[in-house]
Amino acid sequence: MADAREPQLRLLRSAKIGPITWRQLVARFGTAEAALDALPMLAARGGGRAPAIADIGMVRREIARVEKLGARYLFLGDADYPPLLAELESAPPALIVRGSIALAHRNCIAMVGARNASAAACRFARHLALGLADRGITIVSGLARGIDTAAHGGSLAGGTIGVIASGIDVAFPPENAELQERVAREGLLVAEQPPGTEPLARFFPSRNRIIAGLALGTVVVEAAPRSGSLITARIAAEAGREVMAVPGSPLDPRAQGCNLLIREGATLVQSVDDILEAVRPIDARAVRAPAGGFAGPPPQDASDAERRTLVELLGPVPVAIDELIRQSCFAPAVVQTVLLELELAGRLERHAGGRVSLGMA
Repeated sequence: MADAREPQLRLLRSAKIGPITWRQLVARFGTAEAALDALPMLAARGGGRAPAIADIGMVRREIARVEKLGARYLFLGDADYPPLLAELESAPPALIVRGSIALAHRNCIAMVGARNASAAACRFARHLALGLADRGITIVSGLARGIDTAAHGGSLAGGTIGVIASGIDVAFPPENAELQERVAREGLLVAEQPPGTEPLARFFPSRNRIIAGLALGTVVVEAAPRSGSLITARIAAEAGREVMAVPGSPLDPRAQGCNLLIREGATLVQSVDDILEAVRPIDARAVRAPAGGFAGPPPQDASDAERRTLVELLGPVPVAIDELIRQSCFAPAVVQTVLLELELAGRLERHAGGRVSLGMA
């Protein structure tokens, strides 16, 4: 019997295929197999060559490695895929998990903060995590030093999810290897990258979107103004989730990010009750991703004239897709088709906030 995971993973591991592209391709063509067959045609329409398709042997070796590690895949559209995460436009097409996926179907709160956090902040983070876990809330964090470690430590007994930027078999930082293994055994460990992948800098923003996407809200305990924690908070806000922050001394640079968030409208948090008041728990079982895990109409074919118009509207400066739709007066499905073709041809770059720009082929 054919393994249904192989074509989905092969499409995902192919060149120039990101989460949004994968989602649009499967929505348009119905299956990953059909999408793979269509790649050369779409790339040609975008003015480039077809992206290199992942080798089937490589995909099968990855699947075997995941199974050997005692992990498994969750694909977008699967019944067990976390429904709140599926709401994100950039939801990962595939997650690799170890542990209890039921924890991701409970009410979740993300807790993030500084790696070089103060002892007082770590103690408070552990206190918050323990209190929330005691009330049936799953704590989501990134298994980093500092606040993440404290949050997992406080919630291990009650329910914790660790989201990592590496492969499921790579511990980072190394001193958290034992904690990561405990999270996998007693909670849930989540990775987006294939096994053996080292935690490169570019993978951390992707990890942060998973942390924010799994949760009803994100609590920042201590963070500098330009930190990954604030990226997580921004992603949460863009997804319509609650953003909360613990205030700190204006004399401590590690508190400046939290104080900035509060000034910009984040909920000030001093206790577990503050969090529960800001984020009203829901029946997570009642949250359902759109049918098949995909929202909105699939892309529709565009004419040559429509392609030329949209290419003329694009440039090296990122522009919102909504702005392209307004200025072109084309149907959103047509605009998405042209952007998809350009991306597969290597001529389009996607940026945060649903913006795109024309790049070099």
